[in-house]
Amino acid sequence: MAPKRKNESQVGSEGQVIQKKQKVIKSVASLKDTKRLIVVLEHASLETVKVGKQYELLNCDKHRNIAKKFKRDITQCRPDITHQCLLMLMDSPLNRAGLLQVYIHTEKNVLIEINPQTRIPRTFDRFCGLMVQLLHKLSVHASDGPQKLLKVIKNPITDHLPVGCTKICTSFSADSIVNPRELVPSDEPIVFVVGGMAHGSVKVDYTEKTVSISNYPLSAALTCTKLCGAFEEVWGIV
Repeated sequence: MAPKRKNESQVGSEGQVIQKKQKVIKSVASLKDTKRLIVVLEHASLETVKVGKQYELLNCDKHRNIAKKFKRDITQCRPDITHQCLLMLMDSPLNRAGLLQVYIHTEKNVLIEINPQTRIPRTFDRFCGLMVQLLHKLSVHASDGPQKLLKVIKNPITDHLPVGCTKICTSFSADSIVNPRELVPSDEPIVFVVGGMAHGSVKVDYTEKTVSISNYPLSAALTCTKLCGAFEEVWGIV
């Protein structure tokens, strides 16, 4: 007999239908010493600008004139990088298993916590609308309850990371190239910092070392995918 799925209905002894509730992960961060991968997207380009009577997320495809007016490098206005990364991370089996926590640290020093139950909008326009709402209201609630799916939290990021855990920065320019599977711990949390910007390298002061996970330069989204894949393989998550 095939095993029942977590959200599958069952029939009771008197014929009534009993719906099993799916377990809701409220916060991975509350499990201080539980093994998990913590990903910090650093230098993410998430900034709002006023266009007419409404606010939009500054991006290189729509706001070249605005960027020029404020003497901004338009090539760095890439919120689509954060969108791609979040789609890869939140859809991963690692996140579905409750073993992933994601933070975003923007160029403007805004720190954002992503609830593991958050479903990232598939289209970029809807994602931009969601980020504008978050940056202005400081949180986004679930449509069916008071649970916060996205929220702005206080800096610094180190206040929200497990004490004593390993913190690794990823960069193609690193001296050492490491297979990400070799960095997966057996039963403790670990932090990986991934650059969410279009160009340049991440420079932070809270990581112990910087490594490259490929002989080739990878996009931020592909880096996130390779990291999740390595952890899923070592931890036996299918």
